[in-house]
Amino acid sequence: MQMNTHYQDLKESYLFTDIAKRIRAFQEKHPDRDIIRMGIGDVTLPLPASCVSAMQEAAAEQGTQTGFHGYGPEQGYAFLREALAERYAKKGVTLQPNEIFISDGAKSDLGNLLDLFGKENTVVVPDPVYPVYVDTNIMAGRKIVYCNATKENGFLPLPDESCRGDLYYLCSPNNPTGAVYTKEGLKAWVDFALENDGVILFDAAYGSFITDSDLPASIYEIEGAEKCAIEVCSFSKMAGFTGTRCGWTVVPEALCRQGMSLNRMWLRRQTTKFNGVSYVVQKGAAAAFTPEGEKEMQANLAYYRENAVLLAELLKKKNIFFTGGAHSPYLWFKAPAGLSGWELFDRLLEEAGVVGTPGEGFGENGSGFFRLTAFSTHEKTAEAVKRLDALTWFHG
Repeated sequence: MQMNTHYQDLKESYLFTDIAKRIRAFQEKHPDRDIIRMGIGDVTLPLPASCVSAMQEAAAEQGTQTGFHGYGPEQGYAFLREALAERYAKKGVTLQPNEIFISDGAKSDLGNLLDLFGKENTVVVPDPVYPVYVDTNIMAGRKIVYCNATKENGFLPLPDESCRGDLYYLCSPNNPTGAVYTKEGLKAWVDFALENDGVILFDAAYGSFITDSDLPASIYEIEGAEKCAIEVCSFSKMAGFTGTRCGWTVVPEALCRQGMSLNRMWLRRQTTKFNGVSYVVQKGAAAAFTPEGEKEMQANLAYYRENAVLLAELLKKKNIFFTGGAHSPYLWFKAPAGLSGWELFDRLLEEAGVVGTPGEGFGENGSGFFRLTAFSTHEKTAEAVKRLDALTWFHG
């Protein structure tokens, strides 16, 4: 028996598991304290009504002889893939439905895509970084190179010789920093990947929060990206599917390495290891793109943007450096009073009953920073702002 000993190289527990433990311990000591959770990026609004109605109708179909659906296509039903292709077309991006693969969420595919690549490849990730990018590669024993994202570069690093590798993880709008690449910034990464025969794994889970047409919501808005990039996206934040689970991954037909088509490889991988997303869920996801569904989805996104504005205004008032808040549901700020992220976590929990995420959980460059999300309710966000504003030491 040979075990995968790379699991021993992982931290003992996942970041948000540690946070949950600290909250439980605090609640045991203070059962009457009201806690406002603004740490995990989970949504709070109900699903768009159009999505719910579509899933109810699809569930009813499943109870009839003529409407029953058993195993579906592992790569997703044509109606949803075609709807997504049409959505990309509105951005000026031409994709074929067979380049779009439906999944149960971005997190799964960001790990599963690694099946296409050898373990000897070097992986480049920004620091700070969404932990899944790092942990999935540690599990496989790959070498990881960190590309420094700092206050000085606006947490939007550009490629240089220190960032040379084979696989490049990019996330824009970024989790955790909320920073958003310009077209020029992404073009630099696309050109770098093409020059080095690398592949970009682009996490576009938060692209729906972008309201400026000059900022790219998809890597394929950049010339040449179809030859070097895989894009992963999700209905979780855009349509509230965090618990319903549905996403998609784009693997262009033009993307080939060593004479191998990554599109055909991914199709083979999915048909072997994945049974697809349920018919009911896919019908609900497709309904988000109907005229009424789009209106409801945009209303939910606007709701969270309003929360982000409230948090951004507080940080500006307190003269605290931050990124995000605009075109992103995350606000990433410098911990005041010289505190570390974990020290700020404990102090905010104790004194204000507000939970965020310590920057240290996202990498070395996250030290002394903190993340808040705009995914709470208006009422709780306003209350959190009030509590933080009342802290005399909470300022830049």
